[in-house]
Amino acid sequence: MPVPASIAAAAAEFHTNTGFLERVTSGIEPGQWLSRPHANSNHIAWIAGHLVWARQALIGRLGGEWAHPGLEIFARSAKIDSSVVYPSPEALLAAWREAAGVLDKAMETVSDAALDAPAPPGPPSPNGKLSGMVGVLAWHETYHLGQIAYLRSWLGCPGIFG
Repeated sequence: MPVPASIAAAAAEFHTNTGFLERVTSGIEPGQWLSRPHANSNHIAWIAGHLVWARQALIGRLGGEWAHPGLEIFARSAKIDSSVVYPSPEALLAAWREAAGVLDKAMETVSDAALDAPAPPGPPSPNGKLSGMVGVLAWHETYHLGQIAYLRSWLGCPGIFG
């Protein structure tokens, strides 16, 4: 079933982002995933976990079902906690891949009626509908992937675009 037209651009962005997270974290050593340029900054592990958490929330909003334990430490407005043992890069990327497949399916099966319904509380929606929220969440994900690309450069890793 094709993705509804009202979220087709967002679906394409999510699809691109799926591969981009793998690419932008390639070659970063596991210990570097916890490095931060400042105490107020997030590390790569937190950002990646936050993206998985956000995809889990979006899947639910689209009527799909997928849950991964332990994602509450990455929830909106959650702060880095030095007492927390964050998941390994491998675990985060495995959860990312799993969520990606479920999100793709949820975007293919969500109805136009559901997308035209008023947006639930949470992220903003420029059109007041769930479809608008999907677009904002695609932008949100791309924004955080840019943060990881910046951290990659800060860590001294080569750029990913040449």
